[in-house]
Amino acid sequence: MRQEFFRDRHGDEWHAMDEFLRSLDDKKLSAPFPASEFPKRYRRLCQHLAVAQARGYSRGLTERLHELVLRAHQRFYGVTDTPWRAAGRFLLHDYPRIVRSEWRYLLAAFLLFMGPLLALTFIIPVQPEIAYTILSPGDARQMEAMYDPSLRDRIGRERESEEDFLAFAFYIRNNTSIGFQTFVGGMLFGVGTIFYLLFNGVFLGAVAGHLTGLGYIETFWGFVSGHSSFELTAIMLSGAAGLRIGMALIAPGNRTRRRALRDAMKIGIRLIYGAATLFFVAAFVEAYWSSIAWIPAQTKYIVGVAGWLLVGSYFLLLGRRRAT
Repeated sequence: MRQEFFRDRHGDEWHAMDEFLRSLDDKKLSAPFPASEFPKRYRRLCQHLAVAQARGYSRGLTERLHELVLRAHQRFYGVTDTPWRAAGRFLLHDYPRIVRSEWRYLLAAFLLFMGPLLALTFIIPVQPEIAYTILSPGDARQMEAMYDPSLRDRIGRERESEEDFLAFAFYIRNNTSIGFQTFVGGMLFGVGTIFYLLFNGVFLGAVAGHLTGLGYIETFWGFVSGHSSFELTAIMLSGAAGLRIGMALIAPGNRTRRRALRDAMKIGIRLIYGAATLFFVAAFVEAYWSSIAWIPAQTKYIVGVAGWLLVGSYFLLLGRRRAT
C-alpha cells in the first residue's frame, strides 16, 4: 500500500485519536468518540505504527504516529506526565527527530538564508561598492559607529544588571519578530518565507562583509560569534516551518488544502517551539556574554565554535533512541 493511500485511509482515525486525547486534557473540548472505544482504537493505532515502520514510510509519518501512540499509551496505562517532564522529552528527544525528518525544508531554508549571507560576507570585502547597493548610507553609518574599534571603550562597556535585562528583552523581541515573520510568511504559499529568508540573508551578509572590509574584525566578529549559532539556526528553523506550510498549500497531494495545511501546521508549530527556545538562548548570550568588551576576541571565537558544535551535535545525535 502506498504511503499516500495509507495516510488518506487512516488519517481521519488518527485525527480523531488526537482530538480525543486533547479532550482528556481540556474538559471544554468534546470527545469525537466514546471512551469505551479507546482501547480498540489504541490497539489499532499501534498496528498502524508497526505497518508504517515495516514498510519504510517517511520519517515524518512514523514520527507523527509514534508521538500519538506514546500519548495514547500514557493515557491507557494511567501514566501521568508533568509539564517539566513533557518539555524535557520534547527538547531532548522529540525535537531533534522532528528537525531531522524535515531536513529537506531545512536545507532549502539554509540555501535561501545562509547562501546570500555567506556569499556577501566574502565578496564585499573584495568589492566594497556592492555594500552600498544594499545598505542605505544611514544603515552603513550606524553599523560603522556600533563596531568602530576607535570607540572600543564604549562597545560592550560594563552595564548595570537592569540594563542587561533591558537589552535581553530587546534582543528577544527583535529575534522573535524575525522568526515569526519568516514562519507566518508561509501562509502566502511560501512566498513570504522565501522573501524574509532572502532579505535577512542579504542584509546580514552585507553588514558582515562591509564591516569585515573596514577591518572591524574583533569588534564585530567578537560580538556576533557567541550567539550566532543559536540565532541563525533559529531563523533557518522558522524558515523550514514556513516553507513546509507553503508547500502544503501549493501541493497538498491527495488531501484537501485545509487538511494538508492542518497537518503542516502541527509540525510547523513544533518547529517554532524549538526555534523560540534557540532565540531565547541567543538573546541571553547576546545580552550577558557577547556585549562584554574585556573578554579577548579569541576567547569569544572559541566559544562561538563550541556553540556551533553544540547545536550540530544536538540535532544530529539526540533523539536516536525512543523516549519512554
